[in-house]
Amino acid sequence: MEAFLTSTAVVTLAEIGDKTQLLAIVLATQFRRPVPIILGIFAATVANHFLAALVGSQVASILDGQWFRYIVAISFIAMAAWTLIPDKLDDDMESKPARFGAFLTTTIAFFLVEMGDKTQIATVALGAQFENIFYVTLGTTLGMMLANVPAVFLGHELIKRVPLNVVRMIAALLFLAIGLWLLVQTAGWFG
Repeated sequence: MEAFLTSTAVVTLAEIGDKTQLLAIVLATQFRRPVPIILGIFAATVANHFLAALVGSQVASILDGQWFRYIVAISFIAMAAWTLIPDKLDDDMESKPARFGAFLTTTIAFFLVEMGDKTQIATVALGAQFENIFYVTLGTTLGMMLANVPAVFLGHELIKRVPLNVVRMIAALLFLAIGLWLLVQTAGWFG
């Protein structure tokens, strides 16, 4: 259950103001059909985050050792710093006309944009930390949906009203806390 709750919280906060959330807003304004967009976000996220959690879990099982736990902890601390850097959607993505319908366009775009994104990297780290592909994927997918579904429905209004700097700070603090906790656990300072 810890894997699920931590994964949900980390990705929900990290996704606020992320380029995939901006993509959700762009797609919502372009297609004006929320259900296919939401289903496309869900499909892309399940596929992408399952693979990321699988990679993290497999790497953790192969490289199980104290030094690897230090690397995972440091990766969370690095994610804290990365979270403070605002994302922006590439200008050329907004101007391209869609070849396919809302669902397929969203699925493909979200899957590709999520590659190498901080939420995907966080999912790899969470998979390595918890070694539970199912709960990490479930949690990170829920986190993506919690952050992106309101963006689909509320679009630009949401971005105007949510103080993104505060949300970025909270997400960064969460990543930092997880990283520091893992360092403390690995070093054996508290039991």
